[in-house]
Amino acid sequence: MSDNRNTILAVILSGLVLIAWQYFYNVPQMEKQREAQKQAELLKPTPQATPGAAPGAAPGTAATPSAAPGAPAAGAPVASREAVLEAGPRIKIDTPRVTGSIALKGARIDDLSLVQFRETVDPKSPAIVLLSPSGTAEPYYAEFLWLTPNGSSVKTPDAETVWQQEGSNSLSPSTPVVLKYENGQGLTFRRTISIDDRYLFSVKDEVINQGSAPVTLYPYALISRGGKPPVSGYAILHEGLIGYLGEQGLQEYTYKNIDDSKTKTGVDYAGADTRGAIFRNVTDGWLGITDKYWATALVPDTNATLEEARFTNGDKRYRVDYRLGAQTIPIGGTGVANARLFAGAKEAATVGLNFPLVGFGGYNKQLGLNHFDLLIDWGHFYFITKPMFLALDWFYRLVGNFGIAILLVTVIVKLLFFPLANKSYASMAKMKSVQPQLQALKERYPDDRVKQQQEMMEIYKKEKINPIAGCLPVALQIPVFFSLYKVLFITIEMRHAPFFGWIKDLSAPDPTNLFTLFGLIPFDPIALLGPHFGAYLVMGIWPIIMGITMWVQMKLNPAPPDPTQKMIFDWMPLIFTFMLAGFPAGLVIYWAWNNTLSVLQQSFIMRKNGVKVELFDNLKSTFAKKPT
Repeated sequence: MSDNRNTILAVILSGLVLIAWQYFYNVPQMEKQREAQKQAELLKPTPQATPGAAPGAAPGTAATPSAAPGAPAAGAPVASREAVLEAGPRIKIDTPRVTGSIALKGARIDDLSLVQFRETVDPKSPAIVLLSPSGTAEPYYAEFLWLTPNGSSVKTPDAETVWQQEGSNSLSPSTPVVLKYENGQGLTFRRTISIDDRYLFSVKDEVINQGSAPVTLYPYALISRGGKPPVSGYAILHEGLIGYLGEQGLQEYTYKNIDDSKTKTGVDYAGADTRGAIFRNVTDGWLGITDKYWATALVPDTNATLEEARFTNGDKRYRVDYRLGAQTIPIGGTGVANARLFAGAKEAATVGLNFPLVGFGGYNKQLGLNHFDLLIDWGHFYFITKPMFLALDWFYRLVGNFGIAILLVTVIVKLLFFPLANKSYASMAKMKSVQPQLQALKERYPDDRVKQQQEMMEIYKKEKINPIAGCLPVALQIPVFFSLYKVLFITIEMRHAPFFGWIKDLSAPDPTNLFTLFGLIPFDPIALLGPHFGAYLVMGIWPIIMGITMWVQMKLNPAPPDPTQKMIFDWMPLIFTFMLAGFPAGLVIYWAWNNTLSVLQQSFIMRKNGVKVELFDNLKSTFAKKPT
């Protein structure tokens, strides 16, 4: 009676694990994605305030622009991206990786698309749009300014300034563009913008003073993002504001962190109250805004001292900005400020990857930057995640398929853990050989469970058997599983990486579904039953294959003598099948392949130890009719 009660309890607990997983993991992620889509549709730009004090400076010493930037007036309708882009003169950006334009009005870099990346796996789908101008539903741009001290009457360019174009009318890696503006007070502003063959803009600002008095100006740069952008909502990935500020180290702020901040940083250059985080006197730093796969970052010279570096939200605009020290430009003199902007995909080879002995240089090494590779969220266990990515990338370059690379890395991992796994499987083989003795104990002491356990432990001790040895192969998989999951989830190299057949994206779940007969029935469980119940009816082919391989591996092992444990092990493959159904296909393929290799390895070791491999007998007994 006790065994039956334990069995029923095990079944109930297994079901609760499955329900809890769906409720606390799959369902919240689905709801976050739907909410993000809804929010993106409803996102509206917000008006900007009148001029005020510069970021975080004290009254009387702050720097301000001569005029507020051009933003839609309160209640102004949101225009389409195409309409805003056609509203004024622009300079075309044309490189092998990015296309877009720079507005002559304001000289903002506010139109950028990543032509090598598409919204879906369909190569004909639209390119990823990274930056959009003010006045659209999702304004996102970079701006470079000269600020003036409070009370100054010097006119400097702002978002309303229309610059004159000199020379080339198209920005490419071989042809920079030059913009010019004269303020009518003897100051000539000249801006030279260049771009490399990847994602790095270089901006050189010059101010030529031909006036009648010296002028004091502050170089200033910002990245502004209107509204709260959609995020994936996973705890293992940082999305939001980020920077590495010299000795103050890595700074990460989610949009919620900034929203909830009670620290007032002053007002922004447009006069809006801002809250967030402010750092002063930073050397060798960078700061930006990161999405899952894309990012923008202000990258000043490594020897430049940032008087202020801020992560803020003002008037529903998330911003990172920095201000350099004042430059006093004498009559006949020239002031110079250099700035750089990264705007593109977070490719490891481009951003850089620091790891002992191996890794990619990228901008991190090329520009001598301070941990710029942390723009990719390798996590606290980077010492596992980075080697996993490097191994996958190396094999990918060798075979040309990330799916095959996953299979090859799995083999390498199995070889590395071969000695430990051998000991584990050898212990399991011995355990199988003493099954008749364990069965005899149950018959000898049918009503004395304590005595059964004591005698069982004596047998284990005599035969040098570790009863938990079967857990070691699973335990060894945990760090590998985590690192592969992290790599599949965060690295853009895995995005839209195909395998074979129906798997067009290893970073996405298997698109097939058993409960729609793999597409034969026009049935969407999520739409019909809602996320709470429909999530249980999403099951692809590869999760099923994974579940079968796990079940076969379980059948290779001796059944636990305790009925409760046996029931848990019997249900475990089914539970894991449902749990992993929503995971990236690459991870499920890894688990299925790893199970298959484990079965082969364990069978070999069992034969080597003189233990009969009863896999087929166990499988046959599973489907055999049980005696009543």
